[in-house]
Amino acid sequence: MRIYVALACMAAAYLFLMGSLWRLQVADSSRFEDRIQVQSLRRIRMPGIRGKIYDRNDLCLADNRPDYSIAMYLENIRRPGPWAKTIDHSMEVIDQVSAMTGLPPKVDRDDVRKHIHLRLPLPLILWRDIGMQPMARFAEQALNIPGVDLYTQMTRQYPYSPYTSHLIGYVGKADPGKLNEEEKYNYYLPEMGGRAGLEKLFDPFLRGEAGGKIVQIDVSGYHHDELARREPRRGGDLRLTLDIEVQLLAHQALGTNQGAVVVMDPNNGDVLAMVSAPSYDANLFVPYITSKDWRRLSDDPAKPLLNRAVAGTYPPGSTFKPFVGLAASTVNPHAVSTVYDCPGAFRVGRRVMRDWNWAGHGERDLRGALMRSANVYFFKTILENGWEPVVEQADKAGFGQKTGVEVDYEAAGLLPDKEWQRKTNHGAWTDGDSCNLSIGQGFLAVTPIQMAMMTATIANGGTLYKPRLIQAYRPPEDDSFTDAPIRKEGRMDWSQTALTAVRGGMHDVIMAKDGTGKQAAVEGLDFAGKTGTAEYWVMVNGKRKTKKHTWMIAFAPFDNPQYAVAFLIENGASGGRTVGPRLKILLSGLFEKLKSEGRVQS
Repeated sequence: MRIYVALACMAAAYLFLMGSLWRLQVADSSRFEDRIQVQSLRRIRMPGIRGKIYDRNDLCLADNRPDYSIAMYLENIRRPGPWAKTIDHSMEVIDQVSAMTGLPPKVDRDDVRKHIHLRLPLPLILWRDIGMQPMARFAEQALNIPGVDLYTQMTRQYPYSPYTSHLIGYVGKADPGKLNEEEKYNYYLPEMGGRAGLEKLFDPFLRGEAGGKIVQIDVSGYHHDELARREPRRGGDLRLTLDIEVQLLAHQALGTNQGAVVVMDPNNGDVLAMVSAPSYDANLFVPYITSKDWRRLSDDPAKPLLNRAVAGTYPPGSTFKPFVGLAASTVNPHAVSTVYDCPGAFRVGRRVMRDWNWAGHGERDLRGALMRSANVYFFKTILENGWEPVVEQADKAGFGQKTGVEVDYEAAGLLPDKEWQRKTNHGAWTDGDSCNLSIGQGFLAVTPIQMAMMTATIANGGTLYKPRLIQAYRPPEDDSFTDAPIRKEGRMDWSQTALTAVRGGMHDVIMAKDGTGKQAAVEGLDFAGKTGTAEYWVMVNGKRKTKKHTWMIAFAPFDNPQYAVAFLIENGASGGRTVGPRLKILLSGLFEKLKSEGRVQS
């Protein structure tokens, strides 16, 4: 009886075992297959193709180029047994390729080990951006070494850097953790993200739409097969108002000086050139900058990373005088014809304020005072007509506020008034403060782009255009560009009589034999300008030392202005002597451009 019971128990156990096996292998097989399939799949994000940036004549300023690298595919060179055997063989392969191409190894055992643990299904990049000669050697002999191949990625290049670096900016390796995407991936292929300039400000538009692929891995984690792919889409393109020919002329004119040049079209606010010096090579940042190069740039006392055209603030000096004359005319129409005696010194309270010419300038009206840059004339003008209209008009013209031009880190500058001085504990507003304001000194601080905007407004007869850098844009789905709007802000309250006097005085600055800017004159070109020399002080070895920022503004041709210029050189001698000859280089080039394009008579 016990035997039968034992046999029955054995039979029941056997039937239970068979039933369980049937359930696992047949009934639930699809569920386990789905789980295995999911566990063996990896999602890989493929970056979008970054859009391009062009100048107004469709010359490419920010482009994509192929980065030819040598990659190793570990699934093709793996060795059975411990990971150390695959790592050893990987190092042997790297040494072989190094000997073949002449490239010193850039990857060590730790790099291979990290790749195995973190990114095994992806190729391991051994050398990036190899030259033509190593690539030719590799192409000839690579068939003898299985598991290695050329690997192509796109990288950013800036063909006109350093001449455009402060505007275009640069890209760097994007942080996958900051991507605002619902879709999640196991692996992220390197992507370029905007870090400065237009690349940063328009990064979402330029970056494009990412693609992806699904790969299957084997039990060891190696890449086995690609099951699906969605191709990435390109980003949008930008066309700038910048004219690279004018940009290069401005760079040539500035030379080795520290400073900035802005050239605008006074008829619509287009920024044709924006140069800041010293500059830097934006290509150093792609895909990342070395710590050595970063220290060299960031520790440089000349501040090459600073875009002086928009982020540098300076007292404008006498280049502000045309604006003072125009502002006075808004409350006193006779101000433009008023004649003042202009000696070499002028007492304001207990302080004596001196003219740059200690001998003085005799009797002058507004036009004559501008030609000779007579300080005392503008002292008397602002004391007679008040500082308030100057501040009111300056605020309307955009001083003390950002212009909104499409660059990063733009400074607002400073437009002081009675209330600002009270809030900042600089005391009550005095006649001395008014006199300082009238000659572009004191607390007044402007940017070169603001001065170019002011000059353009005078040149075109009083229409205020805010500067723009984006002329047109092309979304990824479009074949043609869409124009960006011109940023017309309105008109200034200047009479034609006042404009005629101020423009005439600026004309005499350049064209008259006694003009302070005569060194900028270009034979055959009739144009107008204004010099400026702004004093500031620094502490050197515990002593106060006076230095000068030197300016010129200009517009040309006089009767049909096509260019408005603001030109700054730091730590010069005077506007006429320091900037004048450099401005002449720029205006000579622009004159030749006008003639070659048939916009003026030779």
